[in-house]
Amino acid sequence: MHITDTFGFAIRALRGARARSALMLLAMAIGIASVVLLTALGEGARRYVGNEFSNLGTHLLVVLPGRTETTGGPPPLIGGTPKPLTLDDALALTRSTTVRYVAPLIVGSAPVSHRQLEREATILGATAELLPVRNLELARGKFLPPGDPERGAAVAVIGSALKQNLFGNAPALGRWIRIHDRRFRVIGILKPMGESLGMDLGELAIIPLSRSQSLFDTESLFRILVQATTREHVARTERAVSEILKTRHGGEEDITVITQNALLGTFDEIFRTLTLAVGGIAAISLAVAGILIMNVMLVAVSQRTAEIGLLKALGAPGGEILRLFLVEAGLLSVTGALLGMATAYGGVWAMGHLFPDFPIGVPPWALAAALLVALLTGLLFGVLPARRAARLDPVRALSGH
Repeated sequence: MHITDTFGFAIRALRGARARSALMLLAMAIGIASVVLLTALGEGARRYVGNEFSNLGTHLLVVLPGRTETTGGPPPLIGGTPKPLTLDDALALTRSTTVRYVAPLIVGSAPVSHRQLEREATILGATAELLPVRNLELARGKFLPPGDPERGAAVAVIGSALKQNLFGNAPALGRWIRIHDRRFRVIGILKPMGESLGMDLGELAIIPLSRSQSLFDTESLFRILVQATTREHVARTERAVSEILKTRHGGEEDITVITQNALLGTFDEIFRTLTLAVGGIAAISLAVAGILIMNVMLVAVSQRTAEIGLLKALGAPGGEILRLFLVEAGLLSVTGALLGMATAYGGVWAMGHLFPDFPIGVPPWALAAALLVALLTGLLFGVLPARRAARLDPVRALSGH
């Protein structure tokens, strides 16, 4: 029998038993849709974390005071009393040719008020370099002016939520606010950017580093953010930062450098494993679909014994009968897989509209893998019914036995 005749025969057989075919198509479609949707969710989670870290800035290194293993909990829980980082340490890092920007930070909390309105806010002492390092965007006004970090004007850039709480719909640029017992003039307002690694940028007030040192009575830096010139220079920059600060701290390795690439690599590995695990769990539904195909096709063999006997009486060898049933199983599997993919893409589209901030997406490898597994599942579980049909005795089959 020619290959086109084989496919035509299989298609007519499937059309002749619409209810049975629809049941098998539904089982395969549900299995494929489950695999693709759960894989898309895992991929979306990986992209979401990647975007969150990208919002921090590109080619970023974070320098922390203290060197050591952590003892559990959110990093870094440093043992002992580390030597503090200073503004001179931060300025020394600019000597490296692989460093583009250095942004020293001091973080604290203080009441921020305007007239009778007051709000507790996070105060960030920084320099003009924080804007490009953290990829911050301004809705109005300007950022901290460049200049000597040891001498800063009494100016502030505030978050959108803090502006709304203190000024409402009234303009804030040029107005004076009070942070603790100091007065600052508002020169800029950040665009709404939500939270970034636990810090609500809308409730933030950014002031010059020297002013924050005076406000909180400290010379110690909370962190130093360093941006490398390119992604390829991140490793060299990490070594340079470690060497410069080791020299400045009397030969002691008392700082920790966390690279953005290392964090992203770790999260990528975690979510890749999670995606594969979830996809594997969902693949169990494909096995269930395959078992259903096998059972329904075994019933089909018993119902089509006379047809099989006629084919064998006309000279069709056992291998031809085997191929006919395997083609039926393959057609059911591929068609069910395509229906499942269409259903999965419909689900992805719906979730994309319901949760626009979550970058859900189907990785191409998941589609190829789902189609291949569906085809293999259908053929694997179709072998037993096909072999049973091929072994039927033509005389007994024609008599309906």
